[in-house]
Amino acid sequence: MALSIDGVAKTFANGTQALDGIDLAIADSSFVSLLGPSGCGKSTLLRIVAGLTAATAGDVRGADGPVSFVFQEPTLMPWANVADNIYLPLRLAGERRMAVQARIDDAIALVGLDGFAGAYPRELSGGMKMRVSLARALVTRPKLMLLDEPFAALDEITRFKLNDDLLRLWRAQGWTVIFVTHSVYESVFLSQRVVVMSPRPGRISADIAIDLPQPREAALRAAPAYGAVAQAVSDQLARAMAA
Repeated sequence: MALSIDGVAKTFANGTQALDGIDLAIADSSFVSLLGPSGCGKSTLLRIVAGLTAATAGDVRGADGPVSFVFQEPTLMPWANVADNIYLPLRLAGERRMAVQARIDDAIALVGLDGFAGAYPRELSGGMKMRVSLARALVTRPKLMLLDEPFAALDEITRFKLNDDLLRLWRAQGWTVIFVTHSVYESVFLSQRVVVMSPRPGRISADIAIDLPQPREAALRAAPAYGAVAQAVSDQLARAMAA
């Protein structure tokens, strides 16, 4: 078992209860999406798993190896070029630049940014900035990859391409992935499981296995089976929001 989330609850200092009794087991090297409306606690749960905030109750076990977090915004340093932004977590870990330059170069290649190592964030499109953010996450060689609506602000064409690239990287790197989204279609395309959360306080309303062919190809988006699964997940989300 890669990750075990047991009885996790979160109440903030102002009294807002974000999560209540979350129990979730996530297998090694699996891809799981957390789906739910805004404010249901998806991001809070992800931050608890990452150790960025503490649970009020319950615990998380199995997140002991390297963990990387990709936020909704790329959060790049505007004064640093692509290579320097990717180097940041390694520099903070005390790694010398010359010793890890090959890892930086490999990360740039993996996300399709060959030729842009010296470019600055102001010179990049939104999709390219997110690729830098992905490269910065994967350069640490994580076992667990946490992604908090990383493609939500992008146009549909760019989003589809980054979905495809994320799945390619997941297969190649063997990560365990937890992906937060409010898009039914994105969750179904990416995931082996979709965990539907209810409105605040967030609870697990449904845990749905996505029985679609692997590897996922772009043509799947036009397949009737994909539409049928997306409709079933959408129905579960509607029930969660109405409960």
